[in-house]
Amino acid sequence: MNNYGPKHERLKKVFRMIGLFSIILSVLLVSYLIGKLDIFHNPTILSQMIKNHIFWGSLVFFCFQIFQVVVPIVPGGITTVVGFLTFGPFLGFFLNTLGIFLGSAILFLLVRKYGRPFVALFINDDQMEKYERKLASKTYERFFILNMLSPIAPADIMIMITGLSRISFKRFILIVVICRPISIILYSYFWIYGGHLLSLL
Repeated sequence: MNNYGPKHERLKKVFRMIGLFSIILSVLLVSYLIGKLDIFHNPTILSQMIKNHIFWGSLVFFCFQIFQVVVPIVPGGITTVVGFLTFGPFLGFFLNTLGIFLGSAILFLLVRKYGRPFVALFINDDQMEKYERKLASKTYERFFILNMLSPIAPADIMIMITGLSRISFKRFILIVVICRPISIILYSYFWIYGGHLLSLL
């Protein structure tokens, strides 16, 4: 059990409510994209809808990508896929990666500043103990790199845990810059083309 006090518990509940709300919104968004817009059969429809507002659309999406990493309770996987579908492979990739880079750097620095109590706002005690055992391992950096490369790893949690490690900020940024674009592409294109194949079935 943590001993951070009632204020910490209240803040944790607030973040849980935000997370629940964001999941509901994400489900509604996906339902709208699949059902109303038929995004699988017409993947350019979102681009057509925002082409007259490309600057503000890009800015809002970019800021949201930073937010969903810094507050790791918002389902970032869905927004990443939507970014590719909405802005195309080049601008979508740029907005996704830059937003995730900046969000990752901010999240890492927040953990460095506020430590374990900050991480405990988002993960439970059992998860914390499991990851802290990994931190004690001599191979933790290798474990972190593999998670940054994986499209299905809990990337935001791994970033927070790494903030508790001895890995330097410079080393952390180098790993993220090299590895995260790979996982972003793999995850996005898996869901885009995997979903298209499922729709054909």
